Amino acid sequence: MNEQQILIKNILAFIESNDSSEESFNQLALNLFRYQYSQNAPFRSFCMQKGKTPRTIKSWKDIPAVPINAFKECTLSCKDPDRAERIFMTSGTTKGISGKHFHPTMEVYDQSMLVNFKKRFMGDTERIRMGILFPIEEAMPNSSLAHYLALALREFGTDDSQYLMGDKGILVDRLIEELERAERTGELYALLGASFSFVHMLEELERRGKSYSLPQGSKVLDTGGFKNQSRELELDEFYTLLSRSLGISREHCLNMYGMTELSTQFYDFGNETVPSVKSGPFWIRTRVVNPLTGEDVPRGERGVLIHCDLANFNSVTTILTEDMGMEKEDGFLLLGRAKGVEARGCSIAVDEFIQATKGMPS
Repeated sequence: MNEQQILIKNILAFIESNDSSEESFNQLALNLFRYQYSQNAPFRSFCMQKGKTPRTIKSWKDIPAVPINAFKECTLSCKDPDRAERIFMTSGTTKGISGKHFHPTMEVYDQSMLVNFKKRFMGDTERIRMGILFPIEEAMPNSSLAHYLALALREFGTDDSQYLMGDKGILVDRLIEELERAERTGELYALLGASFSFVHMLEELERRGKSYSLPQGSKVLDTGGFKNQSRELELDEFYTLLSRSLGISREHCLNMYGMTELSTQFYDFGNETVPSVKSGPFWIRTRVVNPLTGEDVPRGERGVLIHCDLANFNSVTTILTEDMGMEKEDGFLLLGRAKGVEARGCSIAVDEFIQATKGMPS
């Protein structure tokens, strides 16, 4: 068994262990840091520029946070990227550059998703009839969200669960049939998809004068945002319209916060109030920092989010996002994209990474 296989075995065991202690998280994070430092050349150059090595790093909080745009600048992979089982890609930028996250095996990503999803979305329910407001995985093989939703449907959906999105958008007639069936039979129902898909759904239901009262315990899960779509909504209006159109209480309208560059997702406990507190499982931890100094800001103050995800075994565990947040006792608030001084701090971090890895293959 090689070093990566041993690490994968240890990560999977940790995810199943329910061991949320600081000591266990820290030990596995340091083991992963040593491995990524030795096998991931761009990451090693970045660490060396900052004077951080396996000898000097004693805590997961000291692991250099790689700016998220680094995934667009070069290949962050411990194993040969050409032999990856899956490559998840970001939506790109105005320059058309996409970030790539290489997965030599999907074993860890899938286990991370399934254990977390079962606890945070399914609860005591083993299976639920699902409608997916997103394209099938085969249509978007490089989409982490497409894979996530396919996993959810396969492992937790009933046999008659189905996709409600086609080549030309939402299959509105099929969607209405599904909602009417759930309302008529009293069978629990779950709608999952991208936030902007729900915006289009709301528009169609409003246009047709349709609203429903789905069985108590039915749920909605949206993810992402809906800016630059046909209609922009404030969060409060969005969840009010969802609740009113489907007859689902806002506390059963959950939001998932994830990103291509991570292998673990965050959830809230419903959106009775917004913004809602997000939190992850014990194998991912979040800091809220001043991006100019890298220091943690006091709880209750705004900063930029850093995530340390132990399921990210092949790229880097620790990522500096461009998302603003605020630490709360049981998680963090997601407060939108970094602007002003915070955005400048994120840009400086990207520049530092580029300088440290200049001349390496992208």
